[in-house]
Amino acid sequence: MTASDSLYPSGEASVLVLQGGGALGSYQAGIYDALCEQGCSIDWVAGISIGAINAALIAGNPPERRVAQLREFWDLVSSDLTASPAIPGEQARTVFNSLSAAWITLVGVPGFFNPRIPPAAFYPAGAPEALSVYDTGALKATLERLVDFDLINAGHVRLSIGAVNVRSGNFVYFDNRTDRIGPEHVMASGALPPGFPPVLIDGEAYWDGGLVSNTPLDYVLDSERRRDLVIYQVDLFPAQGTMPRTLLEVAEREKDIRYSSRTRLNTDKNIEARKIKRSVRRLLDKLPSELMSDEDADFLRQVSRENFITLMQLIYRQKAYEGDSKDFEFSRATMIEHWQAGRNDLIRSYRHPAWHERRHNEAGVAVFDLTLHARD
Repeated sequence: MTASDSLYPSGEASVLVLQGGGALGSYQAGIYDALCEQGCSIDWVAGISIGAINAALIAGNPPERRVAQLREFWDLVSSDLTASPAIPGEQARTVFNSLSAAWITLVGVPGFFNPRIPPAAFYPAGAPEALSVYDTGALKATLERLVDFDLINAGHVRLSIGAVNVRSGNFVYFDNRTDRIGPEHVMASGALPPGFPPVLIDGEAYWDGGLVSNTPLDYVLDSERRRDLVIYQVDLFPAQGTMPRTLLEVAEREKDIRYSSRTRLNTDKNIEARKIKRSVRRLLDKLPSELMSDEDADFLRQVSRENFITLMQLIYRQKAYEGDSKDFEFSRATMIEHWQAGRNDLIRSYRHPAWHERRHNEAGVAVFDLTLHARD
């Protein structure tokens, strides 16, 4: 617990919530790097897609090795494109990033995915190989090397990762409080079709959780209603943006909207639920003494308990030269920029006076976006 956290009652939990977003995930790694530097201990990591991979790297390593393992993963997946842009300027960088993304679509990403050879069309309908453009066997080997799944299942850090059942369309969370987590659960959370194949778990096929919801915030809010929570929500796609002017900007803006977090919706729902809980508690206080021990009254007393939510929102806000391929542009130069942007945003937010002066409020939820107007 940090000095600023001492403003809150003991027993609160620190939660890191990681959105999906492919190559943008190195921004999340930079956030965690800076959190460690600030002395913040994370109790629970929840992630989807690339957020699930980063979450597994954090929960599946001892504290002193987590940043190094994140660094090794991101160095590995950017190792095919280590050159830097030869010409300065936004226009040249736009061309560089577009070419980098095009290269990735052709050759894949080291330690992550490779083009399926022969292609999916050469396999009979229904064959596992017919269901994706890429093979993700390399990711399984990477996870087995960099993540200690026995440590994850020991439960020292809670891990929750989201995926969607292909057959039923139902969203599912795999959680080390109730499930034994393996590489397949992490891979299922990031199995975005048609690029990546579905992952079989106990006879059921799963795809990327981002198809249904790209952030685990609602799961975290629904799953823990007793302990106070300090949530660091790391988003890779901004909900707000400018009106597009070209078809390329339309594609980029559509992706941002589709994958952005519904933070305001989730917090508004949470605030409304708290109003209902307070009304229930006031009503219980008015009951005659002979009804206080009634089974229904006891149930209402339990479900009307509430905790306090403090949410620091950290949103990656892209550079002008990044387009709709930003989530699969895995060049080393871009990875380093994203990582550093994450570090800068977390440090700036942690040092902001509003964060240090925060207090509980009547609504029961406090949301901070402290980097909205502060960018290098």
